[in-house]
Amino acid sequence: MVSNRSLGARTLRRVIVGFAIGAGLALAFAGGFVVRDLFGTVLPARAVGAVEESHYPLLLEVQALLDQHYLRDQPDVTQRQYAAIRGMLGILGDPYTFFIDPPVAASESDVLAGTYGGIGVEIQRNEQGEIVLYPFADSPAEKAGLETGDVLIAVNGVAIELTTGQDSIDQALRGEVGDGNGVRLVYRKSATGEEVEQFILFDVINVPSVIWRVLSEDNRIGYLHVLRFTSRTPDEVREGLTFLSDEGVEALVLDLRDNAGGLLAESIAVADEFIDAGVLAVEQNRSGEEAFSGQAGGLGAEYPLVVLVNGGTASGAELLAGALRDRERGLLIGQRTYGKGTIQQIYRLADGSSLHVTAAEWFTPAEVPLDGEGLAPNIAMIPDENGRDVELGEAVRQLTAMLSE
Repeated sequence: MVSNRSLGARTLRRVIVGFAIGAGLALAFAGGFVVRDLFGTVLPARAVGAVEESHYPLLLEVQALLDQHYLRDQPDVTQRQYAAIRGMLGILGDPYTFFIDPPVAASESDVLAGTYGGIGVEIQRNEQGEIVLYPFADSPAEKAGLETGDVLIAVNGVAIELTTGQDSIDQALRGEVGDGNGVRLVYRKSATGEEVEQFILFDVINVPSVIWRVLSEDNRIGYLHVLRFTSRTPDEVREGLTFLSDEGVEALVLDLRDNAGGLLAESIAVADEFIDAGVLAVEQNRSGEEAFSGQAGGLGAEYPLVVLVNGGTASGAELLAGALRDRERGLLIGQRTYGKGTIQQIYRLADGSSLHVTAAEWFTPAEVPLDGEGLAPNIAMIPDENGRDVELGEAVRQLTAMLSE
């Protein structure tokens, strides 16, 4: 969903496309399937015609010879088609153009849907190395009484140590829904210091794409963590900015760490909330070049801003960070970003498999290419080996200094 404010004369394109592969096997995949751009645009697909079998005469000739002379049983026709498709894509030398079998494609759809079984809580280490809990709204965690800022002490009887991996903690807070499945936590209340032991049942969690709060380190600073770019993200960003404004914050931290991207139009709409006007990104595809521009009046355009990035900041998140850097709107802190400047479309094929196709490349407002290069932060930091959030600490120090000027 794009901003309610006009994004100018430019159009965030929603291309209606289809795909048909003829790998000597006359594959023709007809309409009605949903396709999605890895950067994320959701598109209806319609077939545009199959490639003629005669385009692949050698493949047909080889198959005929195998049918006549091969000693052993051949794989079934579906597996041979999949192998032919993978061979065709492999010769392109593009790691982002690839084919996915139906079961994996189904799992991919589940991931894109943003749901899982768990208690619904974000975790983050503070500068002291403690695991701080941030429950999602209406989640089992929030309903059980967990509050933002509570500190996790133990999970299922296992104490949380400084060396305990954050990923392993996060996985322990997730699981299959039903049959009384859940997790037993010991945590310290942020308000009282009281230790609480509690069993919380797993439920289906609809993951928000944006999380926000006022920072306890300095209540003049608001924090927005954009986890991914979905159709809900621009509205969630606006909701977060409105909340933080009502709380009286005077500066913002925008956390894009480990954000692998998502929907292209929504990435641009979010950038438009932080940049007053002008070019936000440039896209180049087979038809030429198109500049995407924003309009004045973004809810976050007037705040001093620091942007957190790392090696997991990619694709749409790099678009946003690159726009903020080139337009001198935000100070980037962290590590060099991933460097993915191409746009993919995901085409759902007739049997439930899917095809990812590189369709375009984007550039920063200054037309700097990022594919394979990434963005260098203004302030480079080495991640703490024990997972303490030193980057957020530095962001707070930078913004505190700006507010004191």
